[in-house]
Amino acid sequence: MNMFSNIPPVVKNLLIINVIFFIAMHLFGAQGQYPLVKYLAVYYFDSPNFRIWQVVTYMFMHSPGSLTHILFNMFALFSFGPALEYTFGSKRFLNYYLLTGLGALVLQMAVQALEVYQITGAITIDTTTFSSSQENIAKLASVYYTPMLGASGAIFGVLIAFGYLFPNAELILIFLPIPIKAKYLIPFYIILELFLGVKQFSGDSVAHFAHLGGALFGFLLIKYWGVRRPGGFL
Repeated sequence: MNMFSNIPPVVKNLLIINVIFFIAMHLFGAQGQYPLVKYLAVYYFDSPNFRIWQVVTYMFMHSPGSLTHILFNMFALFSFGPALEYTFGSKRFLNYYLLTGLGALVLQMAVQALEVYQITGAITIDTTTFSSSQENIAKLASVYYTPMLGASGAIFGVLIAFGYLFPNAELILIFLPIPIKAKYLIPFYIILELFLGVKQFSGDSVAHFAHLGGALFGFLLIKYWGVRRPGGFL
């Protein structure tokens, strides 16, 4: 029996679209250059590289230099998405997925705007004339010219929904083969992301606040929509 035959349509198509984007990124790339990243990943709204369509396309792009990035996200979508699609219904699940991806971007850009404001006193600057210390210029360059890409924000929305709707489902981590209930594991993961986002360790390029934004918007959507836990998972 085909293991993919029982995957509901939205999850299946999201998996396919992400894989197509990943393959296309490499097909149009050469010698470590990936032009599609510049056009389809998302930049800070005041960056000269920002385009309006990036607010959607970024969540289907993944790091070209890390296969684990797309594998982890797609494995999580494959593992937890079907239960949510069956619970929400396909149309609402698609809306949920896209809205949590947008929510992830909103929080990430809000944090970036705060960083810019702390340096310049405004959330927008003229990148052609701005002058400051080398340290501040490096920070601003990171905000303005480092793209964000990946489905992780929407995936965190999926995780928080699964943890809320199926709190007693037992999950097993690859590196820790001990069953842990979703109501314990997923909140721990969210707290860890908050810690990493606040600490901002050197060399950490992960958009932790985007992850938190996806989880936050996901939780708010579930409460606003009044989604109920299926029987047997209370």
